[in-house]
Amino acid sequence: MPLPKLIAVVGLGYVGLPLAVALAKHFPVLGYDLEARRVDELKRGHDRTNEIAPPELKACKARFSAAAADMAPAELFIITVPTPVDGANVPDLGAVRAASAAVGALLKKGDTVVLESTVYPGVTEEVCGPVLAAASGLVAGRDFFLGYSPERINPGDKQHTLERVTKVVAGQTPETAALLARVYGAVTGGNVFVARDIRTAEAAKVIENAQRDVNIAFINEITQIFNKMGISVFDVLEAARTKWNFLPFVPGLVGGHCIGVDPYYLAHKALAMGHHPEVILAGRRINDGMGDYVAGRIDAALGAPSSVLVLGLTFKENIPDLRNSKVVDIVAGLRARGHQVRVHDAFADAEEARQHYGIELAGDLAGLAGFDALVGAVTHAPYAAFATADFTRLLRPAGLVADIKGMWRNVALPDGLRRWSI
Repeated sequence: MPLPKLIAVVGLGYVGLPLAVALAKHFPVLGYDLEARRVDELKRGHDRTNEIAPPELKACKARFSAAAADMAPAELFIITVPTPVDGANVPDLGAVRAASAAVGALLKKGDTVVLESTVYPGVTEEVCGPVLAAASGLVAGRDFFLGYSPERINPGDKQHTLERVTKVVAGQTPETAALLARVYGAVTGGNVFVARDIRTAEAAKVIENAQRDVNIAFINEITQIFNKMGISVFDVLEAARTKWNFLPFVPGLVGGHCIGVDPYYLAHKALAMGHHPEVILAGRRINDGMGDYVAGRIDAALGAPSSVLVLGLTFKENIPDLRNSKVVDIVAGLRARGHQVRVHDAFADAEEARQHYGIELAGDLAGLAGFDALVGAVTHAPYAAFATADFTRLLRPAGLVADIKGMWRNVALPDGLRRWSI
């Protein structure tokens, strides 16, 4: 197959935008997103996800559009839309189906469509393929060709970028796989692994995140055990890490769009085939319950309804990403137990917090003071840098410092303040 004259990247979020920018250094690229506001921001050189710096975005040769028709000349379409779960933790493939229908309406004979979204094995060929075929009137595997290349974006990670990680690719035909290896290899310096087939590549991606989820669940469970014993899990882990093959996982809230979601995709497929995935679902139960567990422990330490300031709402440190934040569970758990809770985040967008969670973020941190408890929920750099004076200002005498992340373990607290940590 010849290299594409134009590549269309469908979806310009945390995955699609870095991909479009990287590909545009080697190929003509059209980045498409449904949200006109997002496209306008990108054209002005602003990325609200902070994944691409303004100078790099302004220098990018990719074109951005909110008009699907602009993708029509493309010969390679790469779909990078979200794959969340619904309220019952059932996979929601609505965005994948919608993107496939939009692309299908533009397909020509000889075109290739690649899915990058994390899914359970079979989605590319059993869901995307039929939607593309119905919308185009073409036959998959004869008139157009399918591929899969799982994303490995880690939001906020400037070390493991797209150009520096191994890219897994798979194609419906050997020729398709070879084409994708050439396209992605141009970005990664040839660091490409060609999987046996599409289902294998889909399976490899979904277990990457499921494995991390199970490992974190183990640490969260032993955290709860050691809490009952009055032992700090951070002290335990510090000692255990001296063994060469101990895995350095830490306790915490498993949120975000990947680790807290993808295991449900694998579990869904397993259940559909008659297999009950005990380890995967047990890990999910532990991790999904961690926020309320923390809220309960803080409530017990306070002993009475109190005013609480929660620091951090995003799902990880130093990024604005609020997707599937589990800090929300701490806030809800504290409020359900009668506490008055305010939330501050150094990076999150206030409107997004309001829209998605109904949480009003506090303004300038310097204007806050006099709380009964301070909860360190996310290790944002400004919070990790707290000194003794910050605790004195924010807390009342005998106030509680609840350090979920262990970021203040070595900070001396003012006399009279209490400390609690998982």
